[in-house]
Amino acid sequence: MLIRSADASLTEQLSARFGQRIRDRLLSPGARLPSVRQCAQSQGVSPSTVVAAYDQLLAQGLVEARKNRGFFVRDQQKSTLKSAFRQSGYADVAIDSVANEPRPPVNATALIRGMFHRISDKPQPGMGVLPPDWLDSTFMPAAVRKVTSTQNLRAFSLQYGEPAGDTGLRRALSHKLANWHVLAAPEQIITTVGATHALDIVSRTLLRPGDPVMVEEPGWAIEFARLQALGMRILPVPRLADGPDLAVMARYCEVHKPKLYVSVSVLHNPTGYSLTPGAGHRVLQLASLHDFHIVEDDTYSHIAPDHATRLSALDGLQRTIYVSGFAKILAPNWRVGYLAAPTSLVERLLDTKLLSSLTTPALLEQALTVCIEQGHLRRHAERIRTRLDQARARSVKLAMAAGCQFVSEPAGLFGWVDTGTDTDALSQHMLDEGYLLAPGSLFHAERQPGTLMRINFATTQDAAFWKVFERLRKAA
Repeated sequence: MLIRSADASLTEQLSARFGQRIRDRLLSPGARLPSVRQCAQSQGVSPSTVVAAYDQLLAQGLVEARKNRGFFVRDQQKSTLKSAFRQSGYADVAIDSVANEPRPPVNATALIRGMFHRISDKPQPGMGVLPPDWLDSTFMPAAVRKVTSTQNLRAFSLQYGEPAGDTGLRRALSHKLANWHVLAAPEQIITTVGATHALDIVSRTLLRPGDPVMVEEPGWAIEFARLQALGMRILPVPRLADGPDLAVMARYCEVHKPKLYVSVSVLHNPTGYSLTPGAGHRVLQLASLHDFHIVEDDTYSHIAPDHATRLSALDGLQRTIYVSGFAKILAPNWRVGYLAAPTSLVERLLDTKLLSSLTTPALLEQALTVCIEQGHLRRHAERIRTRLDQARARSVKLAMAAGCQFVSEPAGLFGWVDTGTDTDALSQHMLDEGYLLAPGSLFHAERQPGTLMRINFATTQDAAFWKVFERLRKAA
């Protein structure tokens, strides 16, 4: 809440609050600021204070006033283009066309920026990771000490590691994947700086600007943004309970000839859906018939049932490329991920890795190997799954008591819920209370306001959050 202080006036505090949200992209270009009356009521200040704060934002070039409509976040990219085009004598209609192509990944990165800029010390329902205290362990520091005490630390620092990644880790990953019936020799595995880096390596290797790519929708916001930033044509495929909408995929194949399909088969983000064997086989038939590759993002493998259906297992890594990492279950900041690919693609993928990051940190890769080989990771994952099951049960009860309905059966880390109100607008009011939401519009290729949102079961067990949520939802 705003505080009456000699250091900064209420106007300055309110202006600074909105200005920071705009800079952090929690308010994206084109977003409408609350009306003067709404803002005055929610912030507990006078309308004149709000008008003065909005005037300061206008003076800073962060917002623009639209007659009889209100105040909107200014699109800095479009404003820059307009200035340049006017100097060149072009019309505004051309400006809008160029400014919107390609579309910047502003909306998709909002949640990530919110993760790095702490809103408050409260549990955050929109976060995409487990709480730090869930991941805290003694075995990870012990693994690092073991590696640095038995090896010459200078060897890690004064020379590059192996191009494909630490040999010991790739052997351990090969054995681990076999438990999920994904048969990959160590030579087919490349370590990366997290799973996102692995996805980027695949895209930069197999695609060129303008290539059509099928991506599940709703889906991971950053994947849409990343592909758009690379200049790809996004073909959204509706994600159903048993897998992708095969009829839509078939039409895309006939009309657009896609080069790639990006899928989260197990514990899909944000719905929690998991692929069925029947749907998986039909996807592979389409891939064979229309000659496209499949990237299977198995980020949530450690909290999923071992028997879950994976395209890479059904396919034997013929057209599939398997991607995963350890940020969700072990250590987000270690940034250790990997991919397993068909033998025919390994050298091309490795070349792209070398161009983007040279090698990956051998010290952390060897420490991770210790965690896997000594069974620490497996036991840790079992504890997390048990704790998450309990958290999910509590969170579901609280969400339903607060008036939410689950669109899909609750599973895994995330819940996909219908709130009955515009979650884009609601998210801005929740920020004032210290909570970061993940509105459903973030998970679509073309952002449209709606009533859905994604919740993290591990961070929504607090009844205090749901009381605030219910109060603001009813007010909306």
